[in-house]
Amino acid sequence: MSGFRNFILRGNLIELAVAFIMAAAFAKVVQATVDLIMGLIGKAGGQPDFNAWKPGGLPFGAWVTALIGFLVIAAVVYYLIVAPYTRAKDRLFPAEPQGTPADVALLEEIRDLLAQRGGTTPTGSSSL
Repeated sequence: MSGFRNFILRGNLIELAVAFIMAAAFAKVVQATVDLIMGLIGKAGGQPDFNAWKPGGLPFGAWVTALIGFLVIAAVVYYLIVAPYTRAKDRLFPAEPQGTPADVALLEEIRDLLAQRGGTTPTGSSSL
């Protein structure tokens, strides 16, 4: 019984469950936004669903509808979630400036010390 309790109370399992619930709720928001945009496309073009279009008997219209739906979903996710999230993250948690890595700095110091001992400048030219 303690093994089951440890499994249920693991942090990863709880985080995964919360992420799954949030993703399901968010999917409904994205789908409603896509339906709204597809409706606007339908108003502009006459119909938001191209499934009835079958040139040569091939279901090309279903592919066009799926492609447009995919592009709308990608645009909604990018412009309403990814871009604002990235801007907020950059504003609230700015990246620390990248300095010289420790190993490169050490190698540069060794190079400079060797240059001082050998009579050459750090650029490699002779001081003679």
